[in-house]
Amino acid sequence: MNAKLSLSQSLSGLVSRLSAGRMRMGKTDEGHVLPVDLGSYDYARQSQGATTRIQSVDQALVWVVVALLMWGMVMVYSASIAMPDNPRFERYSQTHFLIRHVISILAGSVMALLAFQVPTQTWEKMARPLFVFALVLLVLVLIPFIGKGVNGARRWISFGVFNFQPSELAKLATIIYAADYMVRKMDVKERFFRAVWPMGAAVVLAGVFLLAEPDMGAFLVIAIIAMGILFLGGVNARMFFLIFAGLVAAFVMMIAASPWRRDRIFAYLDPFSAEYALGRGYQLSHSLIAIGRGEIWGVGLGGSIEKLHWLPEAHTDFLLAVIGEELGLVGVSIAIFSFMWLSRRIMVIGRQAIALDKVFSGLVAQGVGIWIGFQAFINMGVNLGALPTKGLTLPLMSYGGSAIMMNLIAIALVLRIDAENKQMMRGGRS
Repeated sequence: MNAKLSLSQSLSGLVSRLSAGRMRMGKTDEGHVLPVDLGSYDYARQSQGATTRIQSVDQALVWVVVALLMWGMVMVYSASIAMPDNPRFERYSQTHFLIRHVISILAGSVMALLAFQVPTQTWEKMARPLFVFALVLLVLVLIPFIGKGVNGARRWISFGVFNFQPSELAKLATIIYAADYMVRKMDVKERFFRAVWPMGAAVVLAGVFLLAEPDMGAFLVIAIIAMGILFLGGVNARMFFLIFAGLVAAFVMMIAASPWRRDRIFAYLDPFSAEYALGRGYQLSHSLIAIGRGEIWGVGLGGSIEKLHWLPEAHTDFLLAVIGEELGLVGVSIAIFSFMWLSRRIMVIGRQAIALDKVFSGLVAQGVGIWIGFQAFINMGVNLGALPTKGLTLPLMSYGGSAIMMNLIAIALVLRIDAENKQMMRGGRS
């Protein structure tokens, strides 16, 4: 009897303590008490349809992105400061490219803040319209009086003071569309024709428009993004390797069928030969000279000689070569490590979202990680002579308004996903 009385008193005391704590505990719709502090529960409830708090973002990721942007700004100025000496750019001031680069960063930051406010469910609903819109822009850029041609390529749509490159939007649109596609096809992902073929057709259609510009580099990035998301989404491994083999075969045929692309490959193999040193191998040979001059510590910030009209596109595709000459092996190593860390961190955020059963969000984040990491890998490989010359910028650092803006919007998407992950782990609903 004493034991029963003691147990009854204990239960009564527990009920009293729970009742006293009702003011600081959340409840479900059925009235059950949740082990969640009221502040967290109220925040989760009030934040449905509202913006996620800025304090929830991954601070380390933000600071690495900011550091790369600031470093890129300094290097773009250093690489472009002598360009007005060229008759082609004589009407420009020494700060012309720096000012436009800063404006692009500011505009991209504003758009990134706006993109951060949009819940991932909204991005999921926008996936197909956004991809169709990107395809329409890829068509419009091919129309002579709409698209702007530069150096034989028609890749930009001019808006007066600003040139927009649709291929950059196509990269982001492909990530969102592919992630949405895999979520919709999750139940048939083991069947090639029902799971892979429709996505492959969409990528091929985008590739046809990109190759007509021509922009094989953007097509390569988009194809890798789509293939990576299919693989991460759980497509059968045999089908994945079949897709990969087909992709490699397609690029080999495109190179074999194009004389100037074949010349690029041969020039890459021997850029200093008499046949290619002043032609297809000119950029690569001077990129290697710049990096070689930098040695371990570099010749000092602003001390590059190759940027003085020897190395073409020093402020865009070959910015890493200027970094190598002015900051040496140390500078190049820091850049490589920064992009490795950035890509890995984004992939971790994606895996975390998938673990929380947010498959679309996880695939989007991982798609952004593939985009940033793969494009940085290609750009660095080209600058270091490890890969054939290809016109791809260094993400977040090279001069280029459209690229900077789309990079920042993509990073904002990842930060939003991370904030929603943290909100869910605090007991709220994203």
